[in-house]
Amino acid sequence: MEKSKVYFTKEMSEESLVKIFDAVNKTLTGKVAVKVHSGEAGNQNYLHPEFFRKIIAHVNGTVVECNTAYSGERNTTKKHLKLLETHGWSKYFDVDLLDGEGPDIELDMPYGKTIKKNYLGKNIQNYDSMLVLSHFKGHPMGGYGGAIKQLSIGCASSYGKAYIHGAGNGEADMFKTEQKLFLSSMADSAKSVVDYFKGNIVYINVMANMSVDCDCCAVAEDPCIKDIGILASTDPVAIDRACIDLVLQSDDKGKEHFMKRVTSRNGEYTIECAKELGIGNTEYEIVNID
Repeated sequence: MEKSKVYFTKEMSEESLVKIFDAVNKTLTGKVAVKVHSGEAGNQNYLHPEFFRKIIAHVNGTVVECNTAYSGERNTTKKHLKLLETHGWSKYFDVDLLDGEGPDIELDMPYGKTIKKNYLGKNIQNYDSMLVLSHFKGHPMGGYGGAIKQLSIGCASSYGKAYIHGAGNGEADMFKTEQKLFLSSMADSAKSVVDYFKGNIVYINVMANMSVDCDCCAVAEDPCIKDIGILASTDPVAIDRACIDLVLQSDDKGKEHFMKRVTSRNGEYTIECAKELGIGNTEYEIVNID
């Protein structure tokens, strides 16, 4: 398989997001959904909407999010819409809570290693393509969060999130699922979103504010490793693999703490599963655009 191209810049700015998107040289057609992480109330590390103003305007996109499956300020439509306003997303962008109203759409996944269905908010049917803006960081359950997680847990409805966490049982205790089953379920559901958009997706991972905790944590550790840069690709597997490799190649002393979170949760297994499903390639070429 030919190596995937992953574009990279050290420059952390609104303008560099546009520059790196253009370097990918892929036009997102029709109505464009821009998947972001709205940030849990109390979290200090999430990437704020001001940072994304120019890239979202550049693709003429609509910010999309989905409700969570755990307690907090994003687990109901009413609370989540209020938080999207409080955090400034609604101030700058058109915002669409994909599962704000039911029913979900159900995608069949006969190829799934662990789960055979995925549940998405019905409003995803209003979009023709997607820009996945991911804040690359650690994660308490997945080990790390990047493009694959944004496709899977990120795009799933509230019930869909519980279904993925429960490895096919939406009523199970989300926090007691066998780890490998949860991770492979994420890869399964990620493929369903790639297939849904027929690959008409561009991925941008921002390696800044990198805590071992996710933006979904109301109480999160502060970042433990210095900012590295921004990556873009049409391959979600390659871009996540490249982010992990950039951490490993860093001379920052905080990388050991960061990678301990990744390895303790077997986080790289999600990348392996996604590759096996044909979502992308772990062999990649870094293209510097600085």
